[in-house]
Amino acid sequence: MILDPVELSLALAWSGLVGIVWLAVVLAVLATTEAQPRLVIVGVGVVLVGGLAVASGASDALPSSSTLLAQLGMAALGVAGGGPVATLVLAAASRGSAAPQGTHGGILVGDGVGREVLRGGTTIGFLERTIIVAAVLIGRWELLAALIAIKGLGRFRDLDAGAATERFIIGTLVSLLWAGACAGLIVLA
Repeated sequence: MILDPVELSLALAWSGLVGIVWLAVVLAVLATTEAQPRLVIVGVGVVLVGGLAVASGASDALPSSSTLLAQLGMAALGVAGGGPVATLVLAAASRGSAAPQGTHGGILVGDGVGREVLRGGTTIGFLERTIIVAAVLIGRWELLAALIAIKGLGRFRDLDAGAATERFIIGTLVSLLWAGACAGLIVLA
């Protein structure tokens, strides 16, 4: 059996690109668990390059053996990478004047000791992005509307403070866009 060097090179290149997608997933998880949101920059690069590949038609050359691994990696990146990306965007939006963090992951609002609002955002974010990726993949756009409505109603009580409202809106939009972009790349590729 004679191996064609061009086919072997392409197979290795595609395998390397799939490996980079999964590296981005690992870094996105570490960005969340180690509170180092800048680790997700590799994932941002993967999404941007993936968008360019889809737009140029280069994604059509992905061998079928690598397609499923690449798709699973992009779905995982859509779920895991949204939190760190939202954290980076929130840090840029607040320009160093972020609300103090509470002991349960929320932010402190109010006078004196303050009350902690928007607790559980990391867990809610993972669930939200999982639903977004699934909804885009199966083409059920009404699930996105239901998700936004449920999230808004569920957090309504916490949104009386200005800082909480800003964080909620910015974080939700960034999370939606990130998961939607990753899932969109899967659908379009």
